[in-house]
Amino acid sequence: MATVHNSADKEQIASVVLMPGDPYRARYIAGKFLENAALVSEVRGMLAYTGMYKGKRVTVMGSGMGCGSMGIYSHELFNKYDVEVIVRAGSCGAYTMDLDLKDIFIPNSCWSQSTYAQTYSGYEKEFVEPDPTLWKSLCEHALNYKTGCLHTSDCFYYKKKEDKHLICEQKHCLAVDMESFALLHNANQAHKKAATILTVSDHSLKKEKLSVAEREQNFDAMIQIALDTLASFA
Repeated sequence: MATVHNSADKEQIASVVLMPGDPYRARYIAGKFLENAALVSEVRGMLAYTGMYKGKRVTVMGSGMGCGSMGIYSHELFNKYDVEVIVRAGSCGAYTMDLDLKDIFIPNSCWSQSTYAQTYSGYEKEFVEPDPTLWKSLCEHALNYKTGCLHTSDCFYYKKKEDKHLICEQKHCLAVDMESFALLHNANQAHKKAATILTVSDHSLKKEKLSVAEREQNFDAMIQIALDTLASFA
């Protein structure tokens, strides 16, 4: 059952999916962590691979950047391919001195000013939450992690500079990404499971960021946690 954005047959997509933002990171994950990984879709360069991880069938697929892109791919996976579980594994920027570069952050809620959820389903609230059992499993596999509320922003660059301290104080957000709000909302609407695990890659308060090499090396730990969790739900 190919869709507009995914050329895979329905049986080529596993019931559990790991979604990094970058499709090339999906290729890297498939090559390093999966056995017998096969490319099952490459529509618009959004690579998807299915293979085996510790004896369990897993698909890894890029989501692209932003709620719009994540919304498309996660909607199709949940509603067209009967995917039951999606874990987003990506990067985030820190809003607080309580987070450091390379920290593993597993959000227990997500706030956004995005109109994505209202447009998608008429959902009027500003907060969404991950599936509690999936979130708990990620935490148990991570051991060393931090948790709290995540801000999902529609913008990476701002002409109008937001006061990150204000967002942190008013909405209790500790970090920011661009995709999680759409994923979690789509999962809740489809009555499926989704959660997010992130590595702190940028810290505007400390004026720090990971290099390309550091991102690759330090993201491996997060990917391992996500895959171990997904294997337990496969």
